[in-house]
Amino acid sequence: MEWWQALILGVVQGLTEFFPISSSGHLELVPWIFGWGDLGGEAVGTAFDASLHLGTLAAVVFATRRQLWLLVREGVRYPLAARGARTNNVTGRLAWLYVLTAVPAAVVGALFDDVIGNQLGGPVIVAFSLIVFGAVLWWADRRAGQRTARDLGVRDAWLIGAAQVLALNPGTSRSGITISAMRALGFARTEAVQMSFVLGVPIIAGAGVWKTVGLIADGLPDGLGQAMVIGIAAAALTGWLAINALQRLAARTNFNAFVIYRAVLALVVLNLALTGLR
Repeated sequence: MEWWQALILGVVQGLTEFFPISSSGHLELVPWIFGWGDLGGEAVGTAFDASLHLGTLAAVVFATRRQLWLLVREGVRYPLAARGARTNNVTGRLAWLYVLTAVPAAVVGALFDDVIGNQLGGPVIVAFSLIVFGAVLWWADRRAGQRTARDLGVRDAWLIGAAQVLALNPGTSRSGITISAMRALGFARTEAVQMSFVLGVPIIAGAGVWKTVGLIADGLPDGLGQAMVIGIAAAALTGWLAINALQRLAARTNFNAFVIYRAVLALVVLNLALTGLR
């Protein structure tokens, strides 16, 4: 893998992890569209993709650091407090509900990791997923809602968690499906966006830290160190920029631009695949 390929993929990961357009889908499509081949083999690709999640993890932790600190602090206190104190500890309760949203995807991902890696993905599947879940985002974003994070309940957490399972399919978009689920449940647009960042922390950490630790234990592929550093740095910077941009956009308008982008990209990919140009 060349340094400039690592830079491009890092930028792609940073932008698409938080914009509702699917990072996993783009990491498949970009090398395919430009004919980069296997970029050094399956082991290299797996190691590099895992490392990019460390960059976006750093970005979201930095961007939400104050909120995360409060959630961690009150979440630790919550089960240790007396019943009356727990009732008043809204932040502690919210912290555990956020953890609950990560359980379905974590369980399914752990049990079916090989199936997901071998059976899902590919340009055509990614293209159809971009269209289908773009339409879901368009529909959900038109629902009225003013609920805030304080209104999150156990039922909401399970439904959002179930939605995140769908994001294991490349082309769905973790941020897109969580925002869609929350908008469908009546949460305000800006609130859904902010919550999607925090909800993404355990999922992104699981995808990045767990796989990277395993790869380091097995031994990194030769020559990948420089590419990983470049990719992580690019993903961290562009991820932070994407978080700030999405927050500002959600406060002013809807997600139509992302829906249109998903549809256009999908049509381009289908045309390239069906005509044999790629």
